[in-house]
Amino acid sequence: MNSSTRAASSVTPVLISMHEADNVAIVANDGGLPAGTVLPSGLVLADKVPQGHKVALADLADGETVRRYNVPIGYARQAIPAGSWVHERLLQMPAARALQGLPMATRPAPALAPLDGYSFEGYRNADGSVGTRNILAITTTVQCVAGVVAHAVSRIKTELLPLFPNVDDVVGLEHSYGCGVAIDAPDAVIPIRTLKNISLNPNFGGEVMVVSLGCEKLQPERLLPPGSFPIADERDSGLDVVCLQDAAHVGFMSMLDDIVERARPHLARLNARRRETVPASELVVGVQCGGSDAFSGATANPAVGFAADLLVRAGATVMFSENTEVRDGVEQLTSRAATPEVAEAIVRELDWYDRYLDRGRVDRSANTTPGNKAGGLSNIVEKAMGSIIKSGSAAIGSVLAPGEKLAPGQKGLVFAATPASDFICGTLQLAAGMNLHVFTTGRGTPYGLAACPVVKVATRTDLARRWHDLMDLNAGRIADGENTIEETGWELFRLLLDVASGRRTWAEHWKLQNA
Repeated sequence: MNSSTRAASSVTPVLISMHEADNVAIVANDGGLPAGTVLPSGLVLADKVPQGHKVALADLADGETVRRYNVPIGYARQAIPAGSWVHERLLQMPAARALQGLPMATRPAPALAPLDGYSFEGYRNADGSVGTRNILAITTTVQCVAGVVAHAVSRIKTELLPLFPNVDDVVGLEHSYGCGVAIDAPDAVIPIRTLKNISLNPNFGGEVMVVSLGCEKLQPERLLPPGSFPIADERDSGLDVVCLQDAAHVGFMSMLDDIVERARPHLARLNARRRETVPASELVVGVQCGGSDAFSGATANPAVGFAADLLVRAGATVMFSENTEVRDGVEQLTSRAATPEVAEAIVRELDWYDRYLDRGRVDRSANTTPGNKAGGLSNIVEKAMGSIIKSGSAAIGSVLAPGEKLAPGQKGLVFAATPASDFICGTLQLAAGMNLHVFTTGRGTPYGLAACPVVKVATRTDLARRWHDLMDLNAGRIADGENTIEETGWELFRLLLDVASGRRTWAEHWKLQNA
């Protein structure tokens, strides 16, 4: 017996197929499987196949459709014998689905029974929203003030925050916008409303404090015009703005002292707040994936999708996003829309992004990163199928353009159109009103948000083991046969209620913050 045969006989091969009509399956075993491995079906592997990568379950002719999730993810560039490793170089990616002639609100969503009796401990706000954290945010109108604000935030945390133990944190909302831009250009509304709506996130408790330079194009009153935020009776009717160019500021320390002292009454009001029992319907959960692999669509994202259905049943709001990661499954989205108008809004947002990418001459295939490919995802079509699964099965009830905020009472499943980049997607979901975030990863990423707790879900047990103090939940147990998708979905749902009530995530513990 040679060494290859001994290795092949020493493991129990585990393959994951997503649909009975699929002609490929992924290898679940840590380290992959060597050539010569005999699969449960009796098929013998012709190649060494890495973990997460695809195996041909039948002979595939040159040009034949390769199916995963019962969806064409590519066409064979050559004949591929059964038992072979099916990798990206052997696949011709399908053309993008046109945005015309789509099924519009044609597939009724399954009836989801109401889920009553679940609650969490949150902070009620004057505008009716509920926060899961109690944070002072300092908004900036222009990038020029970012360094000063960073110094001020450091001082506030050191000098003031210990005096206000009920306040979780102080964050500076920094950005690269505000002055050297075409402020009146048609699409300038997107970054402006994003900055405005992040300032009004439920986790900031309605306390609005602004630091301005003074000469910037994006003046405070333009960013946050009168009437854009609730004001308590005892407060002045205007914005609380520190302008660094004011004549009263003599030297750098004067600027810092002013910001620090102006933060004190905001901290006092936040500190007076207490958590109270609120129904689970007050959750606004954003779901996202990053550092994805072939397990994302087989373990973590299906579990998130099940939890998303539980949240919708409980009356909560769930937002899924990532335009480029759902674009190749557009017909799944438009057919699931609650109404033709919602379907048309989905098409409108994806068309806008198509044209945006076209202006930059960006090939859609660029979305699949080297890490995605190393994890078994051959192209964006395959990645899209796994991404969409985390939205669950509920009807898509509404659509948000980038930077838009949820309307009062806007519940259920929402498509919040955002780029796929992790921190940009998270930032736009914060602007929409997210108070809790779920992030799945297969390759691993230390992603976190300053304004919102991020629950990290590992797709593989190996990642959860190695990154034991970064991952909050291990969905890899689904592939291991220890848990079902439903059991993991319920575990995630209960974890979300705990985190919303104050339990810290690993990202919060380490203060890992990308945005």
